[in-house]
Parts: sequence; C-alpha cells; structure tokens
Amino acid sequence: MSTPFIRRREALQRLALLVGATLSLPVQAALRGETTAGVPLVFSEAQQRLMADLADVILPSTDTPGAKDAGVHQFIGHVIGHCTAPAQQELFLKGLQQTDALSQTVFRKPFSELDSPQRTEVVRQLTQREKPFFLTLRELTIVGYFTSETGATKTLAYLPIPGRFQGDLPLKPGQKVWAL
Repeated sequence: MSTPFIRRREALQRLALLVGATLSLPVQAALRGETTAGVPLVFSEAQQRLMADLADVILPSTDTPGAKDAGVHQFIGHVIGHCTAPAQQELFLKGLQQTDALSQTVFRKPFSELDSPQRTEVVRQLTQREKPFFLTLRELTIVGYFTSETGATKTLAYLPIPGRFQGDLPLKPGQKVWAL
C-alpha cells in the first residue's frame, strides 16, 4: 500500500525533471542522490568558511535567513565533492584560491576578514575573472538555499499538508511565493 505523500528527494527529482536542462548535471545528480565513482573531495575548514562567506554575499540575511544560516556551504561542498568530475572539482578549487588571492591583492586581507562592501566588490570582480566558478557557485547557492528546510519554510510560503489544488490564486503585494 503506497502512501499519498512523496519523499523530499522524490519531490526534488520531479522538480529537476520539470526544470530540465536549466540545472547543471552535477546538481541534478546530487538531487537524485548519485555520486561519482572517484574518491570524494573533502574541503578544509578554511575552504568551508570561504564557501559560506561567498554564499552569504549571494544570498545575505535580511528579514529572512541567508545562505550561511541555511548551511548552504555544506550542500555546495557535498555536490562539488561527491557529484562532480575531478576536472570540475579542480576548477572549483582554483576559483576558491583565486577568490582569496583577489581579496589579498585588492584589500590585503583574506576574504573572511573583509567587511560586506569589500566582499561584494571582490565577488563583483570574481564574476568577470572567474565566470565559470562564479556561475557554479551561484547555481549551487540558490538550489541549496531553496531546497533547504530554512529556505523552504522561512523564505517561501510553506504548507506542510496542503489542501485541495487551487491553480489560480491571486497573490497579494508582498506575499511570499509558495514552496514546492
């Protein structure tokens, strides 16, 4: 006897199928729970902190929790470390190194010691110099945030047990969009 509820992973798989090619292959693999055959890449504490700080620039805390609050860096670390090819892992590691190098060059401090406007400036320059790295980081930050419990329940409107389907509901000004 099957239950009327679907597991979160199954819902994410269906979402990935709906979205289709707009999600990269590593993100789709992560949402399906697949891993690469190689040895997983494990990030150091400093790299984890850097990923958290970068994700926080992309989705900062406002009246809702930000990417750092949702632990998005752990999602990013898992996807890059377990669901990408070694060449993509190297590209990502290079991007992290370039971020700190750029921070040192421009502000003479590591990225984690910069204030918010300085971090924003480094990320702005990063979008031009290390575009593939930044696009990957941005995609993983957004997917990781909105599929996290924090993003789905505190940023999006969330109804854990929905009622009947109403496909055409008007939104009020300032109303949150619904989580899937």
